[in-house]
Amino acid sequence: MAEIKTQRTKASVTAFLASLPDPDQRKDAKRLASLMRRATGKVPSMWGTSIVGYGSTTYTGRSGTVDWFLVGFAPRKAALTVYLMGGLSAHADLVKRLGRYRTGGGCLYLPSLEEVDQAVLSRLIAKSYKSNFQISQRPA
Repeated sequence: MAEIKTQRTKASVTAFLASLPDPDQRKDAKRLASLMRRATGKVPSMWGTSIVGYGSTTYTGRSGTVDWFLVGFAPRKAALTVYLMGGLSAHADLVKRLGRYRTGGGCLYLPSLEEVDQAVLSRLIAKSYKSNFQISQRPA
């Protein structure tokens, strides 16, 4: 497997979220973590020092074959970054109804959870997780 910087760790997701210095960011990150757990049915893991990921698969991309999460997020200074493996185009109908967001590189950037329809976000996460889980289970 290719060596990549971001790998699953044994760090505590709860401790990471509690350590976020901005109270609004901490509140949104905890709410998003709960929403993702309900949408995927998976317990989260830390990936690197700042990504909370749900599920895992072996992914082959430009940098080779790596272990990676199926959906996840990172609380960044400017926005919550939501990672949906497989991109956003497959679920464009839901993305359009989401509310205020930006996209880039297959990620959703959410300024705050208050500015998006959380029911739509939950459906988007669940559909993305399910479709990527099914793909990851296909025989090679």
